This record gives sequence, structure tokens and C-alpha cells, in this order.
Amino acid sequence: MSVSERLDELADLVRHERLRDLREALDDLPVGEIVDFLERLGVQDRAVAFRLLPKDRAVEVFDLLDQALQHEIIEGLKDVDVALYFDSLDPDDRVRLMDEMPASVARKMMRHLDPRERSLTNIVLGYPSGTIGRQMSPEFVAIPEHWSVGQAMEKIRRAGDEAETLYTLPVVDRQRLLKGVVSLRDLVAADADVSISSLTTEADSVDADHDAEDAARLCADRKHLAMPVTDSEHRVVGIFTVDDALDILERAESEDAARHGGAEPLHRPYLSTPVLTIMRSRIVWLLVLAIGATLTVQVLDVFEETLEAVVVLALFVPLLIGTGGNTGNQAATTVTRAMALGDVTTRDVFKVFWREVRVGLTLGSVLGVLGFLLVSWRWEWHVGAVIGLTLLAICTLAASAGGLMPILGKKLGADPAVFANPFISTFVDATGLIVYFLIARAVLGI
Repeated sequence: MSVSERLDELADLVRHERLRDLREALDDLPVGEIVDFLERLGVQDRAVAFRLLPKDRAVEVFDLLDQALQHEIIEGLKDVDVALYFDSLDPDDRVRLMDEMPASVARKMMRHLDPRERSLTNIVLGYPSGTIGRQMSPEFVAIPEHWSVGQAMEKIRRAGDEAETLYTLPVVDRQRLLKGVVSLRDLVAADADVSISSLTTEADSVDADHDAEDAARLCADRKHLAMPVTDSEHRVVGIFTVDDALDILERAESEDAARHGGAEPLHRPYLSTPVLTIMRSRIVWLLVLAIGATLTVQVLDVFEETLEAVVVLALFVPLLIGTGGNTGNQAATTVTRAMALGDVTTRDVFKVFWREVRVGLTLGSVLGVLGFLLVSWRWEWHVGAVIGLTLLAICTLAASAGGLMPILGKKLGADPAVFANPFISTFVDATGLIVYFLIARAVLGI
């Protein structure tokens, strides 16, 4: 039986209120599959299933759930249970959950924390949303550079349970300024009297006010297990691990994918998202695009006489606007991805424009020749010339516009993905038709 089939059977147990059977089945499931199972349930059924878990497993499962689902579960728990699960989270995960909650609920949750956990959580809360300081863990082990390996290992043994990670350890001087990092592997392999400074390697670090997505990309690209986070004076204030980096990048990819398709990101698993929420994530963009599509209608209305004079031109409207939209979206997707990877910045605007102009000209030349030959064979050569020249012009226009719009969006402080598929399709449809009819008038002498 596949995992999906097994989870469907568990969902049937919930629906038929066979709670004893469900409890026994959950006892045999790995934690990861329990998380997948809960993500497939509605709010009420998820709350019922979660309460059947033993406390120790429930804490593990709760820690792995999306923040939106954690919030829904907490709303249905008693205060004493809320304190248990809230306290079990790491400070950075706790802050992300608090961002999902009303401020009054978040303050109430903070009062349940012991002083140490409250202090650590406040450190993370002190940084603006969207920065790496808001995503880092303040629980880390820093090793003084003048210590020996023996002293460092003793500190690790004492503080190991509370640290976010022990595989990469920041090395600091007496003023807690970052001097580099040392790996646990090197410490284990070295003699106890070896100086930490002799094992220290240069560290990639990020400022706490740095953009979280950029920091996550750096961590993933450099293949780091963890990176130190520093303040403006280069003192270590936290640690940023690769698992947190991957979570940030996954959320960013989900947002880009949604906005490329003309929708808002759900920020939660699809099957656990209410239908009305999915509808709201799409309706705004549909209305915006519907309004934008009126530009195409206006263009057709302006050139109505041209269409009446040569009716065959109407047959190629879907072909031309479809080709233009696809060409623009290809360019926008490529440039948006390049910007996310750091290959392209806003300073490269002219390089991108000139490159996409050449790509568009090449694509347009190939498609234009094919269009000319096929249309001339079926209709007249001058109609083929109109289609060929229009494909050349539209591909060049669409590729250059598609390459520029994500950069323009970034320059304006907007998500580049927003300027990708939805707006480009609308822009290219309208301008492409204007180009089409102007070429038709010139070639056909209408």
C-alpha cells in the first residue's frame, strides 16, 4: 500500500469517528507521515486527530507543521496545552508562529514562557520582518579563539542540548567579534591541548538586518551547514542553519510560482486550505487581468475597418498574441530566476535588454520565415508577409519587455514575479495587436 493510500484510509477513520482505530494507527506512523496526514484534513478533523497523539509525539509533530496550521491547532487547545507546545518551539519558529497570530494572543503566549525563553524570543522579535535576524536562532555556542580544544569540547557538552546546531561553531575574540568558524569534525579529530585559533577558518557571515531570502540563497549556494549572524559591529548575535535557509527558499519559490500564474501564495498546504481562501487568492488577479484585457478589445475596436477590409487577418489574432505572450513570459521567467540566483541585478538592465533584443530578433526571424512560407502557401504572399513581419516584431518586443519588467519591478520595490506572466501577457496582447494592424496597413495599403 502506498503512503497516499494509507493516509486516505486514516482520513476515512476520522470521518467515520473510529477514533480508537485512528489512535492505534497513528502510533505506528513515522512523524513525517503524521504531518502529511494532518495537512490533508480540515480544521476540525485535524484538531481531533492531533489530540489523539501522545504528548511527546505531538510536540515533534507540532514543530514540523506550517505556522498557519500551528495557529489553528493552538486556537483549539487549553491554555496549559498551549504553553507546552509554544515552549517546545525554537525561538525563531516561535516568532514565525506569533506572526500568524493576533497581537493580543501573541502577548498572552509570551507570558507563559520562562524568562530565558522569553528573552531569546525577544531578541528575534527585535529585528524587522523579512530580515535574517527574524529567522536566525539566538541559541548557539560561540568558542573563544584563545581557548583550547579541550575547553571547547567541555563547553559543547554542557550547552549542546540548547544549541540550534553544533556542526559549525562561531569563533570569537574577547569582545565577541566574529573571527571565523570551526567545525565539530575538526574539534573531535584534534588533541585537547590544540589552540582553537589554529583550527579556525574564514567564515561567510550575514548582517542581522540583511534580507532573509538573499541570506538563504548565500547559505545554500555556498553549501554551508550554518552561518553566523552578526550585528553592525560584527559581533555574533545568532546562527542561521541550512534547514531554515531551505524553508525560506521553498516559501520564496512558492510565492514566485503562484504570482507567475496570476495568483497570491496560499502560505499553507493546498489540501488544508479552505475553498474560499483559494478563491480569494485568485479573484483579485483575475479581475485585474480582465480589466487589462479591455485594452485588447479597444485595439480591435480601433482597427475594426482594417479587419473588415481583410477579414483573413482576424484568423491570426490568437496565434500572434499567444506567441507574443509566450515569448514575453519565457524571458520574464528566465530573468526573474536569474535575479533570484544573484546572476542579474538592477544594474544589469542594459545588458539584459540588449541580450533579449537579440534573442527576440533570432526567435522572430525563425518564426517569421516559417509563418511567411505557411501563410503564403495557404493564402496570398502579401498576407504571409504581414504575418512574418509581425512575428518578427512581436517576438522582439515581447522578449525585450519580458526581460525588463522583472528588473523594473525590483527597482520599484515590488516582487519581480508580479511583473512576469500576468502583466506581460496583457501588455504584449495590446501592443502586439497595434503592431500587427500597423504592419497590415503598410503592407496591404489599406
